[in-house]
Amino acid sequence: MTRTRLYTRRAAGAFAVATLLLLAQGASAQDVTIDLTVKDKRFQPSEVRAPANKPILFRVKNQDPKSVEFESKSMRVEKIIPANGEATIRVRALKPGKYEFFDDFNESNRGTLIVE
Repeated sequence: MTRTRLYTRRAAGAFAVATLLLLAQGASAQDVTIDLTVKDKRFQPSEVRAPANKPILFRVKNQDPKSVEFESKSMRVEKIIPANGEATIRVRALKPGKYEFFDDFNESNRGTLIVE
C-alpha cells in the first residue's frame, strides 16, 4: 500500500471517529438532568419530575458517611454511590407514570420519579 493511500485511510478513520463522538455528544444534550442528594439517609428531594419520552440523567451526590445503592426495578437501574461521593445514572426514555427508586442498603430511603 502506498503512503498516500495509507494516509487517506487513516484520515477517513479519524473523521469517522470524530463524527461518532459528535453524534454521541448531541444525544446526551437531549438528556433531562435530575440532581439528587442523599443526606441523613434520605433522598433530597424525594419526589422529582421529568418529561416523558426523553432520556434521563440522575446526578446523585451522597453526603452521608456510608455508601448507598440507588436502585429502581421499574427503571431497571442500580448503582452504588460511595460515601461522600457522587455518581451519574442514565435512564432510558420513559412513558408517563410513577417510578419508585430506593437505597437498597436502606430500603426506608425511597423516592419517586413522576414522568409526565
